[in-house]
Amino acid sequence: MLSKNTHTVLFFGFLCFFGRGQDLAYNEASETAYTTAHNLAYEGNHRPAKDILREILSKNPENLEARVLLASTYSWSGQYDKARDEFNAVTSQERTNSAVWISAIKNELYAKQNATALGLANKALMYLKNNTEVERLLQISMVKIQNKTHTELAWYNTKSPLNSLISSKKKSKGKATPNAKKEVALEESNQAKTPVAKEEQKNRLAIRNAFTVFDQRYDPVVYSSISFRRQTQAGSIIPRINYSNRNNQNGIQYDIDFYPKFSKRFYAYLNYGYSKATIYPNHKMGGDLYVNLPGAFEFSAGGRHIRFPTRNISVITNSLGHYRGNYYFSLRSYITPKPSNLTSISGNLLIRKYLKDAENFFGINVGMGYSPELRQLISGDELLAETLLFVESQRLSLEYQFTGKKNPNAYRANMSVARQELAFDSGSFFWGISAGLTYQVNF
Repeated sequence: MLSKNTHTVLFFGFLCFFGRGQDLAYNEASETAYTTAHNLAYEGNHRPAKDILREILSKNPENLEARVLLASTYSWSGQYDKARDEFNAVTSQERTNSAVWISAIKNELYAKQNATALGLANKALMYLKNNTEVERLLQISMVKIQNKTHTELAWYNTKSPLNSLISSKKKSKGKATPNAKKEVALEESNQAKTPVAKEEQKNRLAIRNAFTVFDQRYDPVVYSSISFRRQTQAGSIIPRINYSNRNNQNGIQYDIDFYPKFSKRFYAYLNYGYSKATIYPNHKMGGDLYVNLPGAFEFSAGGRHIRFPTRNISVITNSLGHYRGNYYFSLRSYITPKPSNLTSISGNLLIRKYLKDAENFFGINVGMGYSPELRQLISGDELLAETLLFVESQRLSLEYQFTGKKNPNAYRANMSVARQELAFDSGSFFWGISAGLTYQVNF
């Protein structure tokens, strides 16, 4: 007969074998379920495949293989946002898995989120260093962005930062492959359910309303404008009508911007404005020449000339911009000669983060010094437009622009606060808070 100790050993051995058998059975069932989901997904039966994969992940959230397949299946089904979430969950844990990065970038290309694909490719190369396929997808992203937004960003104050990135990438990585555009078409054809790209909209109507309130002396100020932008082969043309009500005085200004394109490396900004109202200058003229530099940098130089009934003001401007991933940085200075050979200097720093594309972004602008383009104010019957050019001020503004889910129209909100020296009382300051909304219709 077996001893008591022998029975004990056999009993615990049975429990271990039974537990191990359960683990083996569970793993085998999980692998069988994954294989079934894999086969269904690649046969085009996406719905049952996703159901199986979600069931696997509910029991084992750490199963990255199942999560990657679920992300890919979402992408193949046209559910790009859900695919993005799953890919992000994987790349946050496995940063050196090139296959996952490549699938994630392709998901953004299928979704027409070319700027996001570009940023994702740049991020992937931080961990993968040199990867031929990721670099190819990066080139494809740049070609798609260049084709769609070569002049689009001229509408914004950023002065087309994506162009500088495209130019610098071509120089740092070498020229784009001769078949880059064909590769773009191939990538799109690989996604059977990718929506047909819409015809690029060349017109934009924008309506803006804003107001400013002050903590002392001055009544609220109201600003409105309506503009129309037309994209042409020569560049964007934007006529605009500005209206202001300042200290119970109304005024209208007629304004026009032009962004001529000379090449992929050079473009310019030109402006002219005219008004008979006393709260606006009679004439204002300005221009900048922009050049895209290596390393995703951009430099501009130009000037402004403002003519009042009793005085003319000339300003030298220059800026340095840099595009990194989905971020754009721009530092701009204004140098204004003053009487008695004195010179005033002011500057602005803009930081803007692009979201899913060039139409969606968040920005912050910080300025200080003596800006030649501050809004004019009136003290009693005295016009302070000229003296305002030489008073000290500090400014902080925020902006947020987004588009609708089912239409290309854009909405922009601005809010800013300014601390400014009183022109007639040196060393004393007042505060102003501004807010505005802009509605932009694309067609």
